[in-house]
Amino acid sequence: EVQLVESGGGLVQVGGSLRLSCVVSPSTFADYAIVWFRRAPGKEREGISCISPTDGSTYHADSVKGRFTISSDNAKNTVYLQMNSLKPEDTATYYCAAEYESCSPPYGPGAIMDYWGKGTVVTVSS
Repeated sequence: EVQLVESGGGLVQVGGSLRLSCVVSPSTFADYAIVWFRRAPGKEREGISCISPTDGSTYHADSVKGRFTISSDNAKNTVYLQMNSLKPEDTATYYCAAEYESCSPPYGPGAIMDYWGKGTVVTVSS
């Protein structure tokens, strides 16, 4: 079974930065694309970033493009989401998820993933 564990959430001010981490089961890290989702209270789940294990190509949704960057560290079996220039609307629970082999954007609220982490909370204060 694939295990995904997020960390790095917290409270930041508008314009600040955070880096989220997603540690992935070593045996499956190279076989799954990792997707970052977020869900704010009262809003639909949104898939915002993805990184493919095949070529390292990345995807970022328009809502975060230019501010967030997804990356991976193979030696640590970890995927990161660097979040800069944070806005109040970025406040949400952030989840990493795994889908087999490759990214398949765009990711709507009904996107089906193979595995999910439990989430980490990001709060951006105004």
